[in-house]
Amino acid sequence: MTRYFYDTEFLENGETIELISIGIVCEDGREYYAVNSDMPVEKILRNRWLKQNVWPHLPLRGYKPSPQINAAQVSDGCLDTDDTRVKPKWVIRNEVREFLLAAPNVELWADYAAYDHVVLCQLWGPMVRLPEGLPMFTNDIQQEAARLGLSDLDLPRQDEGLHNALADARATRDRFGFLAARQEANEPH
Repeated sequence: MTRYFYDTEFLENGETIELISIGIVCEDGREYYAVNSDMPVEKILRNRWLKQNVWPHLPLRGYKPSPQINAAQVSDGCLDTDDTRVKPKWVIRNEVREFLLAAPNVELWADYAAYDHVVLCQLWGPMVRLPEGLPMFTNDIQQEAARLGLSDLDLPRQDEGLHNALADARATRDRFGFLAARQEANEPH
């Protein structure tokens, strides 16, 4: 089994989910990060939560945050399309497929995984077009924690990069390691 820990940032409105960025960390040390150049920037900037929590982590030009002024007065900057991490969705789809299928027996993990799994699968369209070898489900850190009698508050905290997809994927890996160690400690020897 090859474990992949991932996170996505996305725009959702209760009916659709649109990819903003994706970060994936493999247990073998490989990492992948991409930002969707096809994302609906105007909609994202109209969403206060995304504008404050996700947008600042993307590769931007002209972004000027300031603690002295409120978010509405901050320069939003623009997506830096010259940054190599900013790619069309079709490129991300192909790179993610190659990244995930580079090792056998893929096992996917995410934290609060439901929407992340939908965003990942929608790279290929309907579920029936998911590449062979990719699971039709993602294991959930929160579900595993609950199975072990733990809550989110018992898990390691993420100190920085919250809502940066790659930083969040790394935190998911760390949370998995914590849960695996907890499981091993609870097993009779």
